Amino acid sequence: MDSDPGRVRSHAYDLVCNGWELFSGSIRIHRREVQEKVFAMLGIGPEEAQRRFGHMLEAFEYGAPPHAGIGAGIDRLMAVLTGQPDIREVIAFPKTKSATDPLTGAPGEVTPEQLQDLHIAVTETEEGTS
Repeated sequence: MDSDPGRVRSHAYDLVCNGWELFSGSIRIHRREVQEKVFAMLGIGPEEAQRRFGHMLEAFEYGAPPHAGIGAGIDRLMAVLTGQPDIREVIAFPKTKSATDPLTGAPGEVTPEQLQDLHIAVTETEEGTS
């Protein structure tokens, strides 16, 4: 599978009702060597992985047990139950009009490499960065 990432399978599950994904979950990666392979496939080198995710990789060294989770899309469930066409009509924590999220501080800084991956160029104008 290392030579054909498209053949990789996950242990994931979803609950769907009338085309709306209401719950979604999976068994998480819990082995360091698997997580390091994923990082490598994403172009994250060992040094960057250690800098950004060292706490998690170190925890895996102590034998993290297999673990899973499921997330409920309460906003989607409410949209289905109330007959709304869009979760924006029922969402509990809407974003601000400036498209920022006060809870997480999003959007955050991006690296030049991330911009390059997305083919985004940042240029200077007379009024500032655009």
